[in-house]
Amino acid sequence: MSTPAWARRTLRLAGWLGRRLLRCLPVVFGIALLNFAVLQLAPGDVVDVLAGEAGAASPEYMAALRQRFGLDQPLLVQLGHYLWGLLQLDLGFSFRHNLPVRSLILQRLPCTLLLMLLAMGLALVGGLLLGTLSAWRAGRWTDRLISAGVLVVYATPSFWLGLMAAVLFSARLGWLPSGGMEDVGRDLHGLAHAGDVLRHALLPAATLAGFYLAVYTKLTRASLLELSGADFIRTARAKGAGEWRVTWHHALRNALLPLVSMLGYQLSSLLSGAVLVESVFSWPGLGRLAFDSILARDFNLLMGILFMSSWLVILMNLLADLACAWADPRIRLQGVRP
Repeated sequence: MSTPAWARRTLRLAGWLGRRLLRCLPVVFGIALLNFAVLQLAPGDVVDVLAGEAGAASPEYMAALRQRFGLDQPLLVQLGHYLWGLLQLDLGFSFRHNLPVRSLILQRLPCTLLLMLLAMGLALVGGLLLGTLSAWRAGRWTDRLISAGVLVVYATPSFWLGLMAAVLFSARLGWLPSGGMEDVGRDLHGLAHAGDVLRHALLPAATLAGFYLAVYTKLTRASLLELSGADFIRTARAKGAGEWRVTWHHALRNALLPLVSMLGYQLSSLLSGAVLVESVFSWPGLGRLAFDSILARDFNLLMGILFMSSWLVILMNLLADLACAWADPRIRLQGVRP
């Protein structure tokens, strides 16, 4: 009895994903070593912060805390404990929050994913629309206006853009909240709660998406203009297809390929940009948690966030490769898409 086609495709896809993940293991191991080495060079530790907050602490008390936290052990011993914990999927313990690092990350991860997905959705949709319009009206005042606007957004720091957006849309107009993830004191459920979270997420997501919207707009415009003289575009026009149909149904799908490829590589910078945006808007995500862990010298928590972020970037790159394989039949012939 022959194996169904869908089962063969699933097995090939699982094998491809397994091979890619195995290749990523040395990279993740190197990232873990680098994170540990760099953070050990940073001055101070969590005991210094706790002692400073207490106002005063005797050397004996600080030595006892370091012994309790394992900070008095040699670096190689600490590294061995850290790597052994990673093999057991144990990211360590946050002495600052008195909670396991994995629990803290899982609490904040959905907030960061929501912000990232919303920001990337705004950037992709806005970049495709503006880039297509700019290419369709190339050389005219519409093209020049869009090009000037995205250049300004590209050159503007995200934290300044966020502050100005909060001043305009929250302080002056009162349309959107200026911080947090939900209104404190309001017992909302269902769609009302989702709408409240969305209102709070719009400003930080739009701020985070500004830089990428400018990049995708210019990339879409350049790709469409490059494809304007391709053979299949001339064939579609010769068959009588209108310019709008040629752009949306023929050229845009091929123009999506460089956008999808760049999307996977830019997720790492999206995570780093979330640190500033989440701090400006008091968004309770991984970026703000990482910033707070730096101030508190909670290096176990910071290493856990960096480790999870590296896996998140790797998985997003795998999804981007699959999306490229779905959009381009030539990649499918090479075995990327089963």
